[in-house]
Parts: sequence; C-alpha cells; structure tokens
Amino acid sequence: QVQLVESGGGLVQAGGSLRLSCAASRSSFSVNAVGWYRQDPGKQRELVARITSGGITNYADSAKGRFTISRDNAKNTVYLKMNSLKPEDTAIYYCNADLYSGGYYRGNYWGQGTQVTVSS
Repeated sequence: QVQLVESGGGLVQAGGSLRLSCAASRSSFSVNAVGWYRQDPGKQRELVARITSGGITNYADSAKGRFTISRDNAKNTVYLKMNSLKPEDTAIYYCNADLYSGGYYRGNYWGQGTQVTVSS
C-alpha cells in the first residue's frame, strides 16, 4: 500500500516562511503531476499551486508572488515554499498527486494533510 506523505507544516508568525514537502511512501512509486490544496474548516478545499511532470506551474491568485511550487525528481519530492505568510493562509494543506510505478499509472492519491497556522 502506497501513501502520499506531507511534511513541513507548523506555526509561524505573519511574514514568516514555511516549506511543505510531498513524497510517495514507497520509493518504487514516482509522483507525476502534483497539486497543493488547502482547506479551512467550513470552507471548500481550494487549489493553491500545481506542477506538471515537466515542471510547468500554475498558482491561485492568492499564492502568486508569495508561494513557489517545485520538484526534485532525484528525490521524487515536490515542495511548496511559502513566503510572506498571512493569517488567512491558515489551513490544512493537502498534497494530491498522480503516482506511477514501473511505468504504469497507479492512481490519484491524497495526502493526510499538514496544518499550517499563521499567527498575527
């Protein structure tokens, strides 16, 4: 059983930075297209940033200029660097990815979520 594992969340003051990581729990699986989403209680889950296997990125308007999504294919990991954080960025952040193994598509997976809290 493979899982998508996120890390890097935490508590930070407004204006601070955090870097989230997303990787498959088994090294035989590779992450392909990856999206970072966030969800506040009582609100819909929203896309924050997305990166294709070729490195093409797109961002929500709220993330443009502050967040950077990137990937390290050697480590089979995707990152979300968040700078100039604001209290309204507080949410649970989820990674979503297409996983491949042995050259075959193995499905779309969600991570368990990591809490990001930005204090004012």
